[in-house]
Amino acid sequence: MNHFRASISRALIVRAIALTAVLAPVGAVSALHPGTALAASQPLAPARCFAQVGVDHVVFGPDSFFEPVTVQGPTSFRENAGPTVVTYPLYRGTSQGRDVSYVITDASNLSVAQALGVNYAPKLAQAAGTAAVQNSTSQIGSGNGIDFPASVDFSPARLLTPSAQGYPPLAAQPGAVGEPGYSPLVQVIFRDTTVVLDAPQIANATGQADKIVTVAPDHRTVSYRETDGCYDNESVHYASFDASDPGAAAIEDVTYAPNLNAAPTPGCADPAVVAANCSRESLIAFTNGQTGATNPERQGLNAAILDQEPPLNILKEVPHPGALFDYSPVWDIHQETWTNTAVTDGLNLRQTDFSAALEQVTAGLATGFPAGTPFGPSGLIVNCPVVSLDVNVNG
Repeated sequence: MNHFRASISRALIVRAIALTAVLAPVGAVSALHPGTALAASQPLAPARCFAQVGVDHVVFGPDSFFEPVTVQGPTSFRENAGPTVVTYPLYRGTSQGRDVSYVITDASNLSVAQALGVNYAPKLAQAAGTAAVQNSTSQIGSGNGIDFPASVDFSPARLLTPSAQGYPPLAAQPGAVGEPGYSPLVQVIFRDTTVVLDAPQIANATGQADKIVTVAPDHRTVSYRETDGCYDNESVHYASFDASDPGAAAIEDVTYAPNLNAAPTPGCADPAVVAANCSRESLIAFTNGQTGATNPERQGLNAAILDQEPPLNILKEVPHPGALFDYSPVWDIHQETWTNTAVTDGLNLRQTDFSAALEQVTAGLATGFPAGTPFGPSGLIVNCPVVSLDVNVNG
């Protein structure tokens, strides 16, 4: 049964965006270029898990866990009609005396999430005290002003050389590299409340994130390219900012942040696992799905490299009432590989539900990666805050 659809009305959501004074970012960083975009960042119409027909588009927000979707929000972010681009408030901070720009997507405390208009992700608090969280002494009353211990070098040129099968690539170099100690997760004091924020840095004097589409002329907002994925046989849209592995960072075109791998703990969100100290949620990424940009069965890391389209990874949960406290933007990647038999027999079809993808392993049609290894956590982490979901009305 569709857990999301079972817990909400199917009515089309009309979302009110209210950027109050507490949300209004100020200042600018010289590395950002208002009103311009990298040519490679111009969004195209990517293949989705499902066609954008007969769906209700639902945008998540700070009250997603507790309120009917008709009264969710307001959120601090908005999407284009695609939806292929999300626009966030743009905040200004510092790192070792240098100006940095960042966005805020999730908060571990509900009142802070409501004040900032971001996703409520209580699991993030479980990562406090680990290397996955930068510990800032900043005391802030709005989103602005965080002093980060470490920042990002945005100057490298991204390199991704496909192998014959696409994945793993022959060579991979991320286009942005975190300094020692960098993580998008940061602990601050927000109006006397200690909170862990997902606050990925996206620009400084070294350059800017490759997925930036445009920056508003007043430097108050930034538009960022979204990634499409699958959840519960529906299309989900999220923003990808960081990865703990250089190859994954190059494929996702995001910041290499190895400290994310210190987030507790590998496999903690897997089915049948009960872990009190868990800051992650599980995600399945196929390694060798079908390829071809127009192929309706296209899916996988190999397809992402060869076709330059989203890999259509499968999320275990999203921030909705049925998920309770399961959601986290810190995704524990489980690589799944079709067996030669599955490929030969044409059984390697696109998977759009986490449980169904697990059934392929149980049925002996898929394994971990490399082929033949047990299925489980891969040791790769990505920071991908969820933005919205296309709910199938007729499903």
